[in-house]
Amino acid sequence: MQSDNNKRIAKNTLMLYMRTILIMFVSLYTSRIILSTLGETDFGIYNIVGGFIMLLSFVNSAMTTSTQRFLNYSIGKHNIEEEKKVFSMSLMTHVVIAVIIFLVLESLGLWFFNSKINIPENRINAAQWVFQFSTLSCCAQIIRVPYHASIIAHEKMSFYAYVSILEVLLKLGVVFSLLIVNSDKLISYSIFTFILIVVINLCYIFYSKKNFIACNYKFFWDKILFKKLISFSGWSMFGSAANVAANQGVNVVLNIFFGVTVNAAMGIANQVQSAIYSFVSNFQTAFNPQIVKSYAANDRAYFLSLVFRASKFSYYLLFILAFPVILCCQSILDIWLVNVPQYSVHFIQLFLVFLLIEAMSAPLWISVQATGEIKNYQLLMTSLSAINLPLVYVFFKSGYLPETALIIRILISFISHIIRLLYLKKHINFPALLYIKDVMLKCLLVSLVIIPIPLLIHFKFASLLGDIITIVTSVSISLFAFYFIGLQKVEKQLVIQNIYKIIKK
Repeated sequence: MQSDNNKRIAKNTLMLYMRTILIMFVSLYTSRIILSTLGETDFGIYNIVGGFIMLLSFVNSAMTTSTQRFLNYSIGKHNIEEEKKVFSMSLMTHVVIAVIIFLVLESLGLWFFNSKINIPENRINAAQWVFQFSTLSCCAQIIRVPYHASIIAHEKMSFYAYVSILEVLLKLGVVFSLLIVNSDKLISYSIFTFILIVVINLCYIFYSKKNFIACNYKFFWDKILFKKLISFSGWSMFGSAANVAANQGVNVVLNIFFGVTVNAAMGIANQVQSAIYSFVSNFQTAFNPQIVKSYAANDRAYFLSLVFRASKFSYYLLFILAFPVILCCQSILDIWLVNVPQYSVHFIQLFLVFLLIEAMSAPLWISVQATGEIKNYQLLMTSLSAINLPLVYVFFKSGYLPETALIIRILISFISHIIRLLYLKKHINFPALLYIKDVMLKCLLVSLVIIPIPLLIHFKFASLLGDIITIVTSVSISLFAFYFIGLQKVEKQLVIQNIYKIIKK
């Protein structure tokens, strides 16, 4: 059984990586064209308006977490009737949430946008159009969640990969359309993006209804199940709200203190970190359903092995990409972009350090989800995350530079990682000391082995050729260190087996 699950994880990971390679290159290319076509001001406006809309997405994020957890748990127990009930209740709840968020955005949200957001006077009308279509896009994505969660829970990663490729190709079409439209390009971009989201929604809905019995909605009401869903999502909402505040709230504060140019830099940083982290998130997407299902099946040994491997491999996969980008960020941006917004380099470098911690920590959060006991956890995490935004505001008010926001976020992320570990130790007797030894210290050791030589080359040869040598050296040393230092014997065998299977296919 575990062998079949490992094969499924490997197959799903391969499908997702094929998707990611294409998406990464197309996304980075489209970002360049969008920045060049819209200009720094309009690009910054789109990021700040979209970021503001995302302030309310914490509700949707919480329900996403809840839906995925309960679907995975039902599938792990092989209970189709429970799966049907979870889906129907979740879809009905998401529709209600979409209506509520629409009303909130069109009232309080519109007031805040018109009175507080710092936008050049000559672009206010265009920004208002972006606000409206961003609101519609947000609501459409909320309704998609139960279908998306079902596809992930059933581990149908091939379809997920194909639709993601379709989505990125449509985005490429949107970008090229901006080059030929005669109307306002910022408004056109927001309209085309909304249409794209609707098309992708239809793909998810048609596939899910055709392939999963549970995804044929039927009105259903179960007070006990509803309470479980709302209770789980309610506590998740605290954490999601704090995360959104850390992401998009800081973006709004940056706008208030530094204007839309800094938002443009943050938009570029978000594009880069999203492209790089997608390699790891795909790997985790393949692992996550198995973590929840193994917990539901009371297979503790397999559950722990999945958490340890997912944490360690996630860090390694991200480091092999992130470290060369951190070193050669300026050269990469100079080649990629026509005009590099100020602060972009520092934002990207700090973002990648933050993501290394998050990559290692993500499987721990999935483990907490699997238990279903998240009330005290969310109280702890929300209390910690909530201080991010006021701290950033205080530091900006005192005259500190924009980079301070991400430095604060890195520190909070590390503390959060330790808290997750201690929480699991207390509630499910998680072997925290073994995790520190086999995962955290092993990752630190591997990093210390890798860093010196590429760093020396980078500073010794300050040129494009030097950066190429730095990247090649960094990747080569990383692969060597990961395999011979970072992996245990069983993990080495697993890696070799999967590589052999991929080559054989």
